[in-house]
Amino acid sequence: MLTLSIMEDRMAADGFQFDFTPEVEAATLPAWEKVKGHVTPMEWRLHAPLIAEINRLKREKDAVILAHNYMTPEIFHGVGDYVGDSLGLAKEAARSDAKVIVQAGVHFMAETSKILSPEKRVLIPDLRAGCSLASSITGADVRLIKQRYPGLPVITYVNTTADVKAETDICCTSANAVQVVEEAARAWGVDRVILIPDEFLARNVARQTDIGIIAWQGRCEVHERFTAADILEIKAAYPGAEVLAHPECPAEVLEVSDFAGSTAAMNDYVIQKRPKRVVLITECSMADNVAADAVGTEFVRPCNLCPHMKRITLENIYEALLHDRHEVTVDPAIAERARLAVQRMVDLPPPAVPARYDLVKARHHVDVELI
Repeated sequence: MLTLSIMEDRMAADGFQFDFTPEVEAATLPAWEKVKGHVTPMEWRLHAPLIAEINRLKREKDAVILAHNYMTPEIFHGVGDYVGDSLGLAKEAARSDAKVIVQAGVHFMAETSKILSPEKRVLIPDLRAGCSLASSITGADVRLIKQRYPGLPVITYVNTTADVKAETDICCTSANAVQVVEEAARAWGVDRVILIPDEFLARNVARQTDIGIIAWQGRCEVHERFTAADILEIKAAYPGAEVLAHPECPAEVLEVSDFAGSTAAMNDYVIQKRPKRVVLITECSMADNVAADAVGTEFVRPCNLCPHMKRITLENIYEALLHDRHEVTVDPAIAERARLAVQRMVDLPPPAVPARYDLVKARHHVDVELI
């Protein structure tokens, strides 16, 4: 994070005065009302001028900002035009009429936005914003897997690079992974599929279906750190708290949780059910963002931060917009093939019931074949 003096010097060099004026205060008041329970007034006086200027630049440059659920509250509520999970953001990017997309997320998300919106200029504020899952596998790895298992459909999690998606038959998210596995098995006429690269997602999906799963040993560095002992300790310390776990967590975490689903499913659960006390077993900033819309729910925060997501700041979002910095491109040949895999997923009908992981099934052991 930039210090105040560095920020002031840089903003002055760009011709922007870093002042918390009455005009700035008025322009950012709706965002402040959302985040004031999670951002101090002192921090807000630093954030608000940037928020106001970023929102002005968006209008000037015909740009939108896609803010992932793991962004910090001042980004998520202050400058995000579309907020949500990675696939939801990419879909919104494709529907938007804006000429420029700024991805407040990690690099594979920006690639997915470019794949679905090839005519738009896609910027990422920090090129170092990567992903442990995306870096765990390459397109060359997938080609070798297909040689080893000819005839089996390859299902790839959206948390992957464009070259991996280009070698894929169909993509999935944590919200629809079970549906995609069963649809791919039906369409290919097989009783097992390849689901890569997240090992824990594959293990959790395997417990939800009769389709056999061949998996890769990739892991999310945030979710793999949670343990069943952590969850039991939280439940003992906060009786009655409802524990919501992401399916990128180890299977034993889901076994002792009260609900499991994607970030979107977690958000919907809290907003619709309004539990008195809740624990989100996922990246730390999501609790702050959901809490802004769930007044009356107490959030217990077992805090694992994603170092990649936290590379995105108001400062580098501002600089990306101001200087058209860090454009994300995808080779057209790769993009065309990757788009087919993503589009197959997008074209699937929505599930008959809201996507969630059956926790009764989750407690049954089902082996996967690890590559």
